[in-house]
Amino acid sequence: MIHPSGPVGGGHGHGGAERHSLRGDHRSLRVVLGLLAAVLVATVLGVVLLWPDGSGRVASAGAVSQAGVATQRFPAEVQAVAEGPCSYSVTENPQNCRTVVVVPGAGPNAHSPVTLPEFNLEQTGYVPDPAPGDRIVVGYEPSTEFYFYADQDRRTTLWVLAGVFAVFVLILGRFRGLRALVSMAITGIVLVAFVAPAILDGHEPLLVAVVAASVIAFAGFYLTHGFTPTTTIALTGTLASLALTLGISAVFFRAARFTGLATEEGTILSFVSEGIDLSSLLLAGAMIGALGALDDVTVTQAATVAELRRSNPAMRVPQLVAAGIRVGRAHIASTINTLLLAYVGASMPLLLLFAVSDQSWGMVANSELIAVEIARTLCGSMGLVAAVPLTTALAAALGAGSGARAAREGEAPESTGGGESSASPDRDRPPSWDDFAPREDFDF
Repeated sequence: MIHPSGPVGGGHGHGGAERHSLRGDHRSLRVVLGLLAAVLVATVLGVVLLWPDGSGRVASAGAVSQAGVATQRFPAEVQAVAEGPCSYSVTENPQNCRTVVVVPGAGPNAHSPVTLPEFNLEQTGYVPDPAPGDRIVVGYEPSTEFYFYADQDRRTTLWVLAGVFAVFVLILGRFRGLRALVSMAITGIVLVAFVAPAILDGHEPLLVAVVAASVIAFAGFYLTHGFTPTTTIALTGTLASLALTLGISAVFFRAARFTGLATEEGTILSFVSEGIDLSSLLLAGAMIGALGALDDVTVTQAATVAELRRSNPAMRVPQLVAAGIRVGRAHIASTINTLLLAYVGASMPLLLLFAVSDQSWGMVANSELIAVEIARTLCGSMGLVAAVPLTTALAAALGAGSGARAAREGEAPESTGGGESSASPDRDRPPSWDDFAPREDFDF
């Protein structure tokens, strides 16, 4: 373990508190490190055994093409827009249409004008209203050589948003922000390059998700927070809480008999990739979804206990656990509400449709679309609640009492670096930007 020194960071920065060595029961520490090593070996072995060869993706792509549920997409620029009577309009029933001419940037008719099917302005609902010069996406059906309007081209907006986000994180988080961005990129790569292809290859979705979650946890924790004792404790608490969440979710998902066929995507997937267990896929998604929230809770709890111990090195395990859990209660309440709002926010259109239906709220909740979200929220929340005492107890057991032992031995309590004691005058100085993003974050 590496223990960099420096001033204490505040909030979620976990700057200085995490730099203390573990002074608890060495036998317990060896057990924890041994378990983590075993999980790491199992994770590496799982990645090797489950690594996709791409055959499932190729077969599924062929099935999608044959079923006609997917078409080619090409970027295009709007060249001209005109409105007038529809080609099928009659005197008895006049109708107006909008005609759009585009120039595809790729495909069989690249850089040549193409007229899209006319849009009936009399119909209710959304009617595309592009202007000359707009960037859109057109669909193309090779069998009929048919082009049609598919979507707006939002790639430039998304790239700008991603750039603003990255700059924002780097300004506030400095080097730790950079490490967090790299961790986010690794998570995306794991999901796209490993999880999706491995499941399409026919591997058990839940097993793939377990391996992927472990990879994301190890890489994300140590890359973002550094190789510190606090990180190790938080990682252990996360994996233990994730295992508990998985067990609870497996019981209730099976009891609810979720099929995974409630969404259009699930139905299509059942036809184009017949070997995928959709109920297991639902459980895999719930597990990966819970990982992000657990990261926040466990790191905060481990850092809180480390800071409590640094402020009062004589605190014993029961005192540290009690104080840490008091902090965790407030944190967990807001986190659970965040999970609920995230799931509800993603399902607002569906919620409105159910609200205007004649069904009772009990029947609405019984529908698989809603029931899955309820189960995810409640099972994930139980894992979050359990993460507080698990991580707090682990951090207290492995970190308590070193200051008291030092005092009994006639030594100064452990310092945070530079020869300063835990009663450093820095604790009374005004807050500074280094409290949020400590310069010591350049050290792992």
